[in-house]
Amino acid sequence: MGTTEQTLPFFTQFFQFQASYGDLPTFLFFVIAMAIVTSYLILSIPFSIVCIARPFAIGARLLLIIFDIVMVTLTTSVVGSSAAIVYLAHNGNSNANWLAICQQFDDFCQRISRAMVAAFITVVLLFFMVVLSTVALRKH
Repeated sequence: MGTTEQTLPFFTQFFQFQASYGDLPTFLFFVIAMAIVTSYLILSIPFSIVCIARPFAIGARLLLIIFDIVMVTLTTSVVGSSAAIVYLAHNGNSNANWLAICQQFDDFCQRISRAMVAAFITVVLLFFMVVLSTVALRKH
């Protein structure tokens, strides 16, 4: 999503239409939130290893689950809001007089759609990670 942009010429090379992820605040929010989630997941790896090595460290595991839930919530909110904008890009809204831009910016729309699919998969994986963590915590 962070590199998604497309430029279309209009009559001449001097007058062009451009679509970029930075043009829409929702996509900018998507990029920033997913960077935060990715950074958290990378930084939580050593903490998770400690929790695996010391299975009776209930406080550390509980803290890890709380932060995992926060990351699932952040990811779900950013995916939901971005999916609404992708829907508008594909279909438009005749009541608000918004046109579908995907007929002109097809490469841009394909890339943001792929980013949405990957983000939805991320939400499902994070959700299962939280469920597995809570089941493991309950066993101890």
